[in-house]
Amino acid sequence: MFKKLAAEALGISDVGVIIAPADYDKVDADDYLFHEDGEKIFFLIKSKKDEYCFTNFGLTHVDGESAVSSKRVIKRYEYGSHRITNVTIETAGTIDLDVELKFNVDEIRFSIDVRKKFLESLKDIYKALSEISRLQVRNEEARANAGRTLQTISSMYRINNASSDEAIVKQYNALLDNFNSTVLDRFGGRDYSAIFVKYIHA
Repeated sequence: MFKKLAAEALGISDVGVIIAPADYDKVDADDYLFHEDGEKIFFLIKSKKDEYCFTNFGLTHVDGESAVSSKRVIKRYEYGSHRITNVTIETAGTIDLDVELKFNVDEIRFSIDVRKKFLESLKDIYKALSEISRLQVRNEEARANAGRTLQTISSMYRINNASSDEAIVKQYNALLDNFNSTVLDRFGGRDYSAIFVKYIHA
């Protein structure tokens, strides 16, 4: 108990380690994932206070109040609806014991201290998050282009050119289905497994 309190006072209790895949089922975050939908862990950083669980769907942050408290708050940020930006690694100096992974999720700034010996593994998640950030920008631009294309196509149609109300509804539904398929599936998918498979080397 006193060791935990001392670590908390010295500020060294929240330096994380990278958890091996064989131990993913032992972490708290695993209980809150959507395994039923195919969600799986690709990278996990754990400290005494927090867990940062990177899955194919998003980041699950098990946020602890302190190293000596059992209270946790589960926060979830899916890549499909939360932008990742400003991904950096701050490497350790000669006497430093840890390195830092930093990134934004929307307006929230994360700064995760990790033991220096895990730097090589940390480079993998740096690459994965950077690529997700790049893809999010591309998808946002593609969705905007899809919206402009829909406006152009709709301007080509005239209601009085349709043969019946049924024809109007049919044309509208066809355009809507294709637009949603493009925006939601092609340029706004939920699953980012391919990026993690490419960059994470467990």
